[in-house]
Amino acid sequence: MNIRFYNARILTMEDEKDIFRGELWVKDDRIVYVGDGRGTDDIYKKPGISCMVWDREIDCNGNLLMPGFKDAHTHSGMTLLRSFADDLPLDEWLNNRIFPIEAKMSGEDIYELTKLAVLEYLTSGITAAFDMYLTPKTIAAAFDDMGMRCVQVGAVNNFSQSLSMVEEMYRELNGGSPLQSYILGFHAEYTCSRELLEGIAELSHRYKAPVFTHLAETEGEVAGCIERYGMTPMAFLASLGIFDYGGGGYHCVHMTPEDLNIMKEKGLYAVTNPASNAKLASGIAPISQFLKAGIPVAIGTDGPASNNCLDMFREMFLVTGLAKLKEHSAAAVDAAEVLKMATVNGARAMGLFDADVLAEGKLADIIMIDLNQPNMQPLNNIVKNIVYSGSKQNVSLTMVNGKILYEKGKFVLKEKPEDIYMKANDIMKRISSDMKK
Repeated sequence: MNIRFYNARILTMEDEKDIFRGELWVKDDRIVYVGDGRGTDDIYKKPGISCMVWDREIDCNGNLLMPGFKDAHTHSGMTLLRSFADDLPLDEWLNNRIFPIEAKMSGEDIYELTKLAVLEYLTSGITAAFDMYLTPKTIAAAFDDMGMRCVQVGAVNNFSQSLSMVEEMYRELNGGSPLQSYILGFHAEYTCSRELLEGIAELSHRYKAPVFTHLAETEGEVAGCIERYGMTPMAFLASLGIFDYGGGGYHCVHMTPEDLNIMKEKGLYAVTNPASNAKLASGIAPISQFLKAGIPVAIGTDGPASNNCLDMFREMFLVTGLAKLKEHSAAAVDAAEVLKMATVNGARAMGLFDADVLAEGKLADIIMIDLNQPNMQPLNNIVKNIVYSGSKQNVSLTMVNGKILYEKGKFVLKEKPEDIYMKANDIMKRISSDMKK
């Protein structure tokens, strides 16, 4: 479709570029113009645009267009476990509640449950998810069927998936659907044998590809790795060559100065998940230290079993709020930096370099923020409003790959949300019944 947005405030998220009044044009899956509306005659001189006819012209009424948020760490299929195993220590939560249920989940179940997550992503202005879960093919199918962008990451460990499966998915899910891609990864150091980790390093070197994993989420995880190998998880994994081609870690709560030096040297991303880490009492990530060291930070929600919602607004507030508390400084981690984490840095961590900012030629993954709501007024500072007072109620439109999937509180999808809700509840009833047998 060819869509013209006009009468908009626009935040491109490009460096040193402030919010301005103007319009944005979308042709198929790409942005073909973003500017103040002047000099558009030159656009029509470009090949393929000279005879463009608008399918829609949308008056933004002064509301804000910006790049969609990127959920840089999540487990979409865990929607099944929302509010199912709360208020428990991490090891008990994982081993006694989460793993037994997951063992009962089929690929078809995860397909349906992933669609439920996509609905929630769209309401939160999230246009791409960095998903780590059990059945990559059905996850890809769910995102494709919903029209949502997904980057999957390998979740191999001693109990599920395999190196051969990770390699197969790396080959199959890259270069196929325009909405799908795949990055090498594994669950965590503490769930993988040394032999398995060495296999991941070998894959990374063979494909010259980055690797992502859960990293230093708890004090116990770090202490266990030191006991096993005499090194922190970061240092140990780096010693195996796992991060020689980049990548990063999810959580990164308990990090040493040496760990930060390794991350800086290897060009790694720290993906923080503040709501999950707070709810599971894992700790507060050292965001200020990452920024001082020049380590790029992205933001993830983690899965609905540990968060329990997929809400980027809550995550953004917690990133800065908890950092201020940790540093005993109200000046720590500026809102503008947090918004960059939630958009630009997330996209780049996920390898979505065509979806990081709003610019000509970039993918049309765009959201509109309704500024005509009480929590956005007055417009003293729109960026700070988004991070400190914004909420999902302010997302009035979510576009992925040039298609509007959510607009003014309604989904624009093939399937009714009520049907997705019903299937999720049916899966929970069936699995709960099986567990009682």
